[in-house]
Amino acid sequence: MTKLSTVLDQIDAGSMLLPEFQRGYVWNRDQVRGLMRSLYLGYPVGALLVWETEGGAQPVRGGDPAAGQKQLLLDGQQRVTTLYGLIRGRAPSFFEGDPAAFTGLRFNVETEAFGFHTPIKMKDDPRWVDVTALFESGIGAVAQSLNEHPETGPRFYTEFLPRLQKLINISEREFHIEQITGADKTVDVVVDIFNRVNSGGTKLSKGDLALARICSEWAEARPTMRRNLDRWAQQGFRFNADWLLRNTNAVATGRAPFSALEHVSAAEFQDALTHTLHHVDHALYLIGTRLGIDHDRVLFGRYAVPVITRHLHNRGGRFADGAEADKALYWYVHAALRGRFAGSSETALAKDLEIVDAGGIDAVIAALSRSRKGAMRIDAQDFEGVGRGARSYPLLYLLTRVRGALDLVSGNVLGSESSSVEVHEIFPKAALVRAGYSRAEVNAIGNFAFVGPATETQLSGADPDAYLASLPEAARRSQWIPDDPDLWRVDRYRDFLDARRELLAQAATGLMDDLLAGRMPWSRELQAVEVREEAPVSDPRRTQLDSLVAELGELGFAAPERDAEIPDAETGRVLAVAELFWERGLQPGQGNPVVLELDPDEADVPRLTELGYDVFTTVDALRGYVQRLGEEAAGSGPVLDPEPVVFEKPEDGEFERAVFATMDACRSDLGYDPRYFREMVLQHGAVGAVRRLLASTTPSDGFVRLWEADRLDLTVEAMAVDPRFAALFDERERDIAQRRLDRSRQDIDQMV
Repeated sequence: MTKLSTVLDQIDAGSMLLPEFQRGYVWNRDQVRGLMRSLYLGYPVGALLVWETEGGAQPVRGGDPAAGQKQLLLDGQQRVTTLYGLIRGRAPSFFEGDPAAFTGLRFNVETEAFGFHTPIKMKDDPRWVDVTALFESGIGAVAQSLNEHPETGPRFYTEFLPRLQKLINISEREFHIEQITGADKTVDVVVDIFNRVNSGGTKLSKGDLALARICSEWAEARPTMRRNLDRWAQQGFRFNADWLLRNTNAVATGRAPFSALEHVSAAEFQDALTHTLHHVDHALYLIGTRLGIDHDRVLFGRYAVPVITRHLHNRGGRFADGAEADKALYWYVHAALRGRFAGSSETALAKDLEIVDAGGIDAVIAALSRSRKGAMRIDAQDFEGVGRGARSYPLLYLLTRVRGALDLVSGNVLGSESSSVEVHEIFPKAALVRAGYSRAEVNAIGNFAFVGPATETQLSGADPDAYLASLPEAARRSQWIPDDPDLWRVDRYRDFLDARRELLAQAATGLMDDLLAGRMPWSRELQAVEVREEAPVSDPRRTQLDSLVAELGELGFAAPERDAEIPDAETGRVLAVAELFWERGLQPGQGNPVVLELDPDEADVPRLTELGYDVFTTVDALRGYVQRLGEEAAGSGPVLDPEPVVFEKPEDGEFERAVFATMDACRSDLGYDPRYFREMVLQHGAVGAVRRLLASTTPSDGFVRLWEADRLDLTVEAMAVDPRFAALFDERERDIAQRRLDRSRQDIDQMV
């Protein structure tokens, strides 16, 4: 048995480290609270598993792999990292992740509950003790404020001091440590052990397994990859290690499966990685300067890049000439648009690597054409995408950039007046919603244009029937806006989309033909521009999603992709364009991919479920799932009673009657049945249901529905601030309700 304080000292001394193949810190705040609560109550929290090896024998993270015995932590990284961060007040040297997950933890000496710092709830309340300050400075640092406070002073020595001592004694908690030793414990054996003991945690991918062996011979492999991934991220392109490894594997072996790297030596891998970095840089340069694809949001078909890097490697790092480079770009766009590598399909990649080795770029173009039975034209349906995650969004963007589209107001080439552009909705979203169009129609790519910031400010929310006629004709045509004024009316919106998609398809086909035939001049090099994507304040659904993402981020969950197109990995067919998508789970590497699809009728939910996605079709359902995860991770515990209020309490049953009357009004006045809220009321009671909705900074689905209908009077927020019922809720809950109402009313005023 080893004391926790000894484990932390070993980390400080550099004798306990992480093996390089370990991934980073992924715990969220509920898991941090749960660990501390379990330790405080004396519950078992599991043993640690370490790999004892000679220093320098294995690549490590977090210290100098000098001579001497090293203990590499295999199982227990999340627990040890959490405790180190809380007790030392800083992250350990091997840390990779978000330190906010364990920053600001407080302990309530009265309720013995753990919670993260919230200014409104904990301001000037000495009962909430800073856990890290307690460990760093000792009990004396917090004793004075507790002892001198009129409410806590009389109970300090009898109740609170023993609880503080119990908390600080966690540093002396003993952990059982199992050790893996012996010359027969190779990295392959240890990685297998790691995956077995981490069956419920972060699994190593096949790429991690391949890289673990390389790292055992070349310690700088993963750090070198990380540095270059960070470099590309600074340029606006976010790639993961598996993607870079795919490219390196293609260069080193010409194959797709990571198993091919088993026969590649560390020296050969280092040489292949060096060449890969040059090839990827060259490919990104051409994609950016020739196609205008200059940032991550519009970089579709990223798993087509390994085929290009392989071809560049076969040709000594450069295309034969400009015509061949443009042919490669032609193939890249079509492969991306057709979902050739949907879900990073290893099978398709393997085939194309063989083909490009045998016949070069012409061969992969011919193979793609055969797979499509010669249908290589871009037609109107290719622009039927929804949202900025659709494949047609990058296609519209590159078409706008390459063909030199003009700003709708100034008539100047986009990017010539400002280094940034913005997405402009030709028909305002609010007007389309009021007219009854579906979400897919409202967010159709065919309604998007790109303009300068000043133009977006001037045209935002304007009636196209009025403003389009005042714009320069050349500017309208450069953005493929139909000339027929009858199509500019809201009631002709569907006809407008059909007409514009036809114009876009003709232009895109012409562009692709020019690439294939080598007709595009090389005298013009496109410069990168910034695309601002702020949501309009008049979009309640976007506001709700922004709040949800922020709330989950505060809890320590990963940031999702927005408007993400999710293809079928086997067919390339688009299964959904999800509002939010966590490809690697809410916590990276843990759990299934998570999809929030608010229009299930427009998605193939059964197929998504079959492929292993966790699909949620309402924000409330996803929040409920996250809340249950948090309750399971943190465990149950006492909470503070609401702060005393001065409002007069309503009569018994009055609030319940008002809640049910409001639900009846929703059905009779709006044809809307708040079924989810009704279930909450039956399960938790009227007050309990409302308080659960107000416990989150994210508006509920019901609130958004009533916001869109301009019936905020029927929301639970309105009931919470109603003087008749205000006594039932604490100050924080009333404040959340009032701020939510104020924000939505401002947006409604702007929509009118």
